[in-house]
Amino acid sequence: MKVLIVDDHPIVVSGVKALLEADPEFAVMEASDAETAERIFAQSPPDVAIVDINLPGLSGFGLTRRLIDRESASKIIIFSMNDDPVFVAQAMEVGAKGFISKNDNPALMTAAIRSVAGGATAWPKGAENSISFMDNIPQPISARDHEVLRLLAKGRSLSEIADLVGVSYKTAAGSCAQLRARLGARTQMELVRIAIERKLV
Repeated sequence: MKVLIVDDHPIVVSGVKALLEADPEFAVMEASDAETAERIFAQSPPDVAIVDINLPGLSGFGLTRRLIDRESASKIIIFSMNDDPVFVAQAMEVGAKGFISKNDNPALMTAAIRSVAGGATAWPKGAENSISFMDNIPQPISARDHEVLRLLAKGRSLSEIADLVGVSYKTAAGSCAQLRARLGARTQMELVRIAIERKLV
């Protein structure tokens, strides 16, 4: 089974590779950014991909959405230090098949990979509460809005955001304007401040 690890932290990648390669069932590939991951998917699609949220450039959420838009059968598990219900819900929204916290028992990863490869899902216990949690938030932030916020917080221009997210400049600017209205921000800098305070990025 081909498994792709998409993470830009060498120690994390080494640990995951060591865990998986101890089992001859797994053949492990790796990518440190979205561009490399997309190239691997085009050339030698993995059976399952483990994708970190915080990648340089396009985030794991943005990468997952892009890959599934191109091939709906792509099987992706989101990998994160943060197991906040918001992130689990966003993983569901972009089409991932599971979510693994980096704080989980390592044995859960191999079980999750086998589950997703077999056509099932691998959500943490109480994942249904993530959906309820998001439903109770007025005007919830979509995965694309989250991506725009994250890139704004990293100091990216609207032109750069449009390129990274794969939309037109007009669409990126429109998303930014809608986010300002939704979060009650008057300026782009205030929007970023509010997003950070509310732990949206």
